[in-house]
Amino acid sequence: MANEKVILAYSGGLDTTCCIPWLKETYHYDVVCCCVDVGQESELDGLEERARYCGADKLYIIDAVDEFCDTVIAPCIQAHAVYENKYLIGTSMARPVITKKLVEIARKENAVAICHGATGKGNDQIRFELAIKALAPDLKIIAPWRDPKWGLDSRESEIDYAHRHGIDLPFDADESYSRDRNLWHISHEGLELEDPSMGPNFEHVLVLTTPPEKAPDKVTHVSIDFEKGIPVAIDGEKMKLSDIIRKCNALGGANGIGITDIVENRVVGMKSRGVYETPGGTIIYEAHQQLEELCLDRETTAMKIEVASKFASTIYEGKWYSPLREALQAFVESTQRYVTGTAKFALYKGNIIKEGTTSPYSMYNESIASFKTGDMYDHTDANGFINLFGLSTKVRAMKLQEVAKEENVDHWQDLL
Repeated sequence: MANEKVILAYSGGLDTTCCIPWLKETYHYDVVCCCVDVGQESELDGLEERARYCGADKLYIIDAVDEFCDTVIAPCIQAHAVYENKYLIGTSMARPVITKKLVEIARKENAVAICHGATGKGNDQIRFELAIKALAPDLKIIAPWRDPKWGLDSRESEIDYAHRHGIDLPFDADESYSRDRNLWHISHEGLELEDPSMGPNFEHVLVLTTPPEKAPDKVTHVSIDFEKGIPVAIDGEKMKLSDIIRKCNALGGANGIGITDIVENRVVGMKSRGVYETPGGTIIYEAHQQLEELCLDRETTAMKIEVASKFASTIYEGKWYSPLREALQAFVESTQRYVTGTAKFALYKGNIIKEGTTSPYSMYNESIASFKTGDMYDHTDANGFINLFGLSTKVRAMKLQEVAKEENVDHWQDLL
């Protein structure tokens, strides 16, 4: 009788490499590895040989870079999705696409389960499992780090387990940052980063980005064209979104852009310290925001800031496949109808400096904004507006003056 199949979300990293022999010897599954390419680049090198060597029965490498960009990154750009004011949610962005592909392979292979290597302390276990439940509620989910049969409690013990199974790894315990990379970003956790009192060893940590102090002593000028809130060209050259991100990654990385060191609040309740490199995303977000400053009215801007925060936290929490995300995205897309134009800026040693923004839908009117009195706005028009806008403030102050007089209070402001 043939063994049942499990689909392993395979990155080639330490956790999922150990999962292959563990699944086979613990549950006697045939292990079908699935690596979804969302822009890991060199991390995919040698992946097939490693999976086979570790005992995988099959490996799928699925190119989902453009799907990732067009279906997830694009709406996040439109929303300006940032978690806790700093994190551009690069890891959580990729999980919906990866999980969708895992489910597709599970159906193709008639698998009974999907396995992921996320730890029991992190956010990814939630992201993978909520997406699996939304797309394939009948499939079993195996999370080795939460399985009492796992028995591996650290990266050091995983390395030892792999060596005992004859698996040579390109990891050393003293250099084993926990990293996640895709086209949008790369994250770093572990080692000295687990101590928030220590500064990051950027010489050791950074992969995509030059430390700002070592960036060139010259300015790099860039322009990005947007249509309905989505980048469509860089420096006048039209290209697909994935290529724009690649070019912005190169420009931002060379100029020290997009390094974030944050202690964030995980969904599971603990705080976690990580360093994130998002050079291209940081540039694109800034350019998009420059354009929105011209194109969105005051009330829409205020509401969009609130929606963007909720949109980011919804994705961070793994709820991409939810009615709430769909509703939030619908609002965001409605705001982007006229966010079309060009943002120009300079990159210099970690800084993004405005150099001019234009849009055919710009709401900035120089004749109104000028200090000179014009036909559309007379300074005296503000008299009635301020009287009405401040009416409740004035009425309250008058009432307090009245009460102070009745109670013999010398300074009515003491009642505030």
